Amino acid sequence: MFLPCLFDRASDTSASWRRGLLRSAVASILLCSAAASFAQQLGSFEEEFDDEEKPWQEIAVQLPPAPQAANMAEFYVSPTATSTSAVDLHSLTVGSDGIIRYTIVTKMAGGAINTTYEGIRCQTGEKKLYAFGQADGTWSRSRQNSWKRIADVGPNRQDAALYKDYFCQGLMINGTEKSIIARLRDKRPIDYTRNSD
Repeated sequence: MFLPCLFDRASDTSASWRRGLLRSAVASILLCSAAASFAQQLGSFEEEFDDEEKPWQEIAVQLPPAPQAANMAEFYVSPTATSTSAVDLHSLTVGSDGIIRYTIVTKMAGGAINTTYEGIRCQTGEKKLYAFGQADGTWSRSRQNSWKRIADVGPNRQDAALYKDYFCQGLMINGTEKSIIARLRDKRPIDYTRNSD
């Protein structure tokens, strides 16, 4: 007479124990999942933090097509300049390494024309000469494979004019590739009294 009651209680206890075990298992899985997610986020954070400490590295340079007259934008160099300089707007790029690269054509007072492919690094105030343009539209790679400080002296200060008036501000690139090209095209130097786009 009392046996069925005992079996019912045992059955209830067993079911209750199984439910408790199932809840514990689900809770453990959720806890492990949360811990894994946190560890992944922490790892991602540490990777991003470590990125800031990695040394700067220049990307591989691709030489552009020869400059075309229709794409040239002449810019002001100095009141005593003995040459005129223009940038090929189709060649101007802002690389993922923070370098502004461009083709510049300089016409000397005596009639000589120099075409070069160069780069400016705003962060350090330096320039690099990558290649010389030839009369047949080809390029000759420069042997001077090092960065040099931009000198803001003399009448032919083309690099300093680009660095200070069109590309950089406060050791940073001023604006986007598109806005730099627009400044050169419109002959609109950086206005230091306000932030550029």
